[in-house]
Amino acid sequence: MSTEVLVIGGGYAGVMAANRLTRRDDVMVTLINPRPDFVERIRLHQLVGGSHDAVAPYRKVLAERVRLVVGTVTEIDAAGRGVTLATGDTLGYDYLVYAVGSGSADPDVPGAAEFAHPIATLEDARRLRPVVDAAPSTAPVTVVGAGPAGIETAAELAEEGRAVTLVCGGVLGPYLHSRGRLSVARRLTRLGVTVLEGPGTRVTSVARDAVRLDDGRELPSEVTVWTAGFGVPDLAARSGLSTDALGRLRTDETLTSVDDERIVAAGDSAAPSDLPYRMGCQSAVQLGPQAAQTVLSRIAGERPATVDVGFAGQCISLGRRVGIFQFARKDDTAISLYLGGFLGAGLKEIICWSTVWQLGYEARKPGVRTWWAKDAKRRERLTEAPVTAERAAWAARYDGGGTHA
Repeated sequence: MSTEVLVIGGGYAGVMAANRLTRRDDVMVTLINPRPDFVERIRLHQLVGGSHDAVAPYRKVLAERVRLVVGTVTEIDAAGRGVTLATGDTLGYDYLVYAVGSGSADPDVPGAAEFAHPIATLEDARRLRPVVDAAPSTAPVTVVGAGPAGIETAAELAEEGRAVTLVCGGVLGPYLHSRGRLSVARRLTRLGVTVLEGPGTRVTSVARDAVRLDDGRELPSEVTVWTAGFGVPDLAARSGLSTDALGRLRTDETLTSVDDERIVAAGDSAAPSDLPYRMGCQSAVQLGPQAAQTVLSRIAGERPATVDVGFAGQCISLGRRVGIFQFARKDDTAISLYLGGFLGAGLKEIICWSTVWQLGYEARKPGVRTWWAKDAKRRERLTEAPVTAERAAWAARYDGGGTHA
C-alpha cells in the first residue's frame, strides 16, 4: 500500500521536502501551494526594481512524481488526518509536512497598513511595482526597515534614480559585522540613499504622503515601502496545533510536531525546541530535506535523526553591480570577513541562480544532498536552556539524546 504525504507550501523548504520524499516509490506526494509558479523570494526586490520577474515554473524545480494542487489550506484536521482547502475540498494524508513559510508581519504602527507597501510576498511586490512606476522620478521614496529586504530594495530603487530614504529604526544591517556594515553604508551613500539610523529613527506613524519618526521628524514620502518584520500564517494555531509566540509550529529536534508525530515542519514556519532558525532560503533548503527524511524514517520504522543546520553568512545585493557577502560562523554569527563590490554582486547572483538549480537537481536525483553545515553550538544552547516540564516531556517522548533538556 502507498503512503500519502501532503506538503503544505511550495517555497524553498516545501519543494525540497516534496522532492526528497520521492526517494520511495511507494510514497505518493502532493504539494499544495496558493500559486501555480515557484516564487524566487530572494529576488522580490528585483521585481520591484524591474530587473527580474522573481518566478520560475514548477516543472523546473519539482519532481515529476509530485502532484501539484493549486489552492490554499484553511484548516488541518490532525485527528482525522486531513486538510480543508478554501474551495471546500478536502485531502487526506498519512503524513503532513508543514512548510507554509512566512510573510509580512502586521505592522503595529498607525497608518502603516493603509499607506505603506509590504514586499514579503509575490503579490506584495507585484502591487508595489506599478505604484513605483506611476510616481515621478523625483518623488521621495521611504523604505522602512534595515534588514536585507530593506537594504536591497533601497539600493535597487536608488540605482533607478529614485530619491530614497532608508529608515533603520536602529542599526543599519543588524546582522552584519561592523566592517561589512560600513561597506554597505558607503555603497548606499554612493547611490544617493539617505540612511537614517540610531536613536529617534523608529517610525511612529505613516500617512499618505509622509512618515513620522519618534524624534518628531516628518519625512515627505510619496511611496513608503515596509520591510520591517516577518510573520507566519496562523494556519497551525487555527488548527489547534501548538505554536510559539510568532505562530511557528512547535516541534522537537527531528522537526516533528509536539502534538502529532505524523506532522513535520520545515522552513520559516518551524520552531524546533523553541529555538527557531533564522528565516530565509539558506535554512529552508536544509530543513526541507531533513523534514522529509524524518517522514521517510517513520515510514521505514526507523528512528528519525535530529536536525542539523549551519550557516555560511548573509548575501545582500546593493543594486545590479555591487553586493556583499557577509561571512559567518556556522552558528550564524557574523565575522569580520566579507566579500564586496562586483565580486559580491557576482556571488549573490550565483547564489540566487544556484538555489533554483539545487531544487531542480534534487527533483531529478532525490537524496543527492547529504551534507549539512552542522552548528555544534546549537547543542550547547539546547543544553543550557531552562528545563521545563514541557521540554522534559518532549525529551522523554522522542528520546533526543538529552538535546531537549
